[in-house]
Amino acid sequence: MATVQPLRPSSSGFKDRFLKACRGEPVDRTPVWFMRQAGRYQPEYRELRKDRDILEMCRNPELAAEVTMLPLARMDVDAAILFSDIMVPVAEMGFEVRIDPGVGPRVAEPIRTEADVDRLRHPFDPEGQVPYVLEAVRFLRKVLNVPLIGFAGAPFTLASYLIEGGPSRDFARTKAFMHSAPQAWDRLMWTLGQNIQSYLRAQIEAGAQAVQVFDSWVGCLDPADYSHYVAPYMLELFGGLAGLDAPRIHFGVCTGELLTQMRDVGADVVGVDWRVLLNDAWERIGFDVAIQGNLDPAVCLAPWDDVEIKALAVLRRAAGRPGHIFNLGHGVLPQTPPDVLARLVDLVHERTERAAS
Repeated sequence: MATVQPLRPSSSGFKDRFLKACRGEPVDRTPVWFMRQAGRYQPEYRELRKDRDILEMCRNPELAAEVTMLPLARMDVDAAILFSDIMVPVAEMGFEVRIDPGVGPRVAEPIRTEADVDRLRHPFDPEGQVPYVLEAVRFLRKVLNVPLIGFAGAPFTLASYLIEGGPSRDFARTKAFMHSAPQAWDRLMWTLGQNIQSYLRAQIEAGAQAVQVFDSWVGCLDPADYSHYVAPYMLELFGGLAGLDAPRIHFGVCTGELLTQMRDVGADVVGVDWRVLLNDAWERIGFDVAIQGNLDPAVCLAPWDDVEIKALAVLRRAAGRPGHIFNLGHGVLPQTPPDVLARLVDLVHERTERAAS
């Protein structure tokens, strides 16, 4: 790991405004970071990746650390997120996983019967099964001057990949399994929840200062099904991370009707996509909880004047309240010009500069 050098010298001082905002504390400027801020939109990343498999990159701690730091050389973001993938731990749980470029995760032998659930390995030993992730976290914690965010996929989203075998538009197999085999569903969600809790705890213990749980596909459920089939496992997952002094961020797509429930399962910060106005979303979750979001990622492909207008609209809806973290409503799109993101960070910082107390 010694060959990787910090891209922004630690002598400039540690910047904690992201962590303060997660806790609802006053900050001098609204913090900014971007989901997928280390990724395909960066020419430096494409040069590093070349023909490498993404899981291969994630399993190389030196390379993962280097990719994690790439955005910090280009823009003044207030947090770094570990370069990895939500399927990394799943690939160590007894299922063959690959990630097809432009498609996403694929599971070679997906869950098709109740008995298939028993193939999922438990307990999960992060030090023994994903030591490369923890090695990257430990190194990054030493060299970064902004907080490091660890992350994992939520049980429902991981279950959907394991059942569907890959990305889905309607999640028909997942919902059918959920309703028709409730006991097997319980085993699946409990096992994934316990494994992911261990994985996130290990990241925090290795040095991650916040964690984000991506429930990317849970927005396909109605509130009643979320309450019955998902919420109990999320309560247990977030409850197991309480008291670790690491804010817990809960993010999903198309979850406007689930925001109150996502708050109730124990998140310190609720991430929202662009389909709900930020002030409306914040009213739903309550102003005593921090909020993250929520510029439409596609806006970053438009001329700068349009990006600025939309970004300032998000800031107006935040109204300068403590507890807002500016982010996109989903990940950075691959065709996004890097300079647009850098300008966006500067814009948010400049327009929200204020006394911290």
